[in-house]
Amino acid sequence: METEVLGAAQQMDFSLLALFARASITVKLVVLILIMSSFWSWAITIRKVISYRAARAEADQFDRAFWSGEPLDELYDQIGPTPDGASQKIFAAGMTEWRRSHRQDGNLIAGAQSRIERSMDVAITKEIDKLNNGLSFLATVGSTTPFIGLFGTVWGIKVAFEEIAISQNTSLAVVAPGISEALVATALGLLAAIPAVIFYNKLSTDADKLGGGYEAFADEFSTILSRQLDA
Repeated sequence: METEVLGAAQQMDFSLLALFARASITVKLVVLILIMSSFWSWAITIRKVISYRAARAEADQFDRAFWSGEPLDELYDQIGPTPDGASQKIFAAGMTEWRRSHRQDGNLIAGAQSRIERSMDVAITKEIDKLNNGLSFLATVGSTTPFIGLFGTVWGIKVAFEEIAISQNTSLAVVAPGISEALVATALGLLAAIPAVIFYNKLSTDADKLGGGYEAFADEFSTILSRQLDA
């Protein structure tokens, strides 16, 4: 009897697809959730890496144009009131409010400095929100998928023990296939969580650096306008 059980175990397919096919409905649902979460987190990561790289390039290009010595009014006329780049939008917000604060006689309306700073702060907030968009999903995947996988494993082991009790056979050849199917869920949970945590930390740091650069530029621009106001 034991020889027959061992022979059947040796002939059993232990590939991932076979383990998934033999798993219970609950474990299959858990595995599908983990696969979709991992796929979506990788999609967000790739999109963020590309967008952050483009944002850094745009910021460097605009920074060179801003400090090139070209008059700010001419630079504003070139990019327009609704540019595409984040740094350009912050600059355009300040310049738009600067021009709106001038009366027809050329004098400035009172409180122009504070209005310009608020306009740039609003633009910075919008750009930082865009940078952080999607990062919360990576954090959620990194913190929850190990527990989702663990739930699938616990449920799979429960089903395996129930099948063992029904067959009344406790040999390792009978126990191992069910345990293997259950452990796949934990492995997939870790496979989804580890990259999500790593890239969340990396992208969060990059977003903070970009946001800090936007705020530093706004402070410098505000200082330049303040000198003109005082003059």
